[in-house]
Amino acid sequence: MVARKAARAVEAGLLPIVCVGETKEERDAGGMWEKCSGQVRRVMEELPDDTGGESIVFAYEPIWAIGTGDTATPDDCQDAIGRIRELLEELRGDGFADEVRILYGGSVKPDNVADIMAQEDVDGALVGGASLEVESFMELVEAARQTVQ
Repeated sequence: MVARKAARAVEAGLLPIVCVGETKEERDAGGMWEKCSGQVRRVMEELPDDTGGESIVFAYEPIWAIGTGDTATPDDCQDAIGRIRELLEELRGDGFADEVRILYGGSVKPDNVADIMAQEDVDGALVGGASLEVESFMELVEAARQTVQ
């Protein structure tokens, strides 16, 4: 259903942000990549062949990290997002993977955003609860801004 909705959003000229991720149980069993790659593949199957990478955003957002205070390590973020980018290149091969933005989401906070954003394949952060308090969000934005300068 998510894949179909993303494709319809692209066709309507909207910019969908498609989150992919695994549960704690799947991660602990070594199934992170199987779960995430399956989700990405399904979305890509639904997108029209002429969809450019600028028409969709992916976010690696492990379910176990959403609102829990637990976050993936910067290396884990890079590993997952780098693999997603490699898969997109394998599936599309026309520069799509270089054009698409891939974010990290999952307990992004002012004290971890800079390390996450410093990873080569991480294009940004999908911020949830930390955006609800102005001071915290401004700290997060400043830390992220300094990383990309």
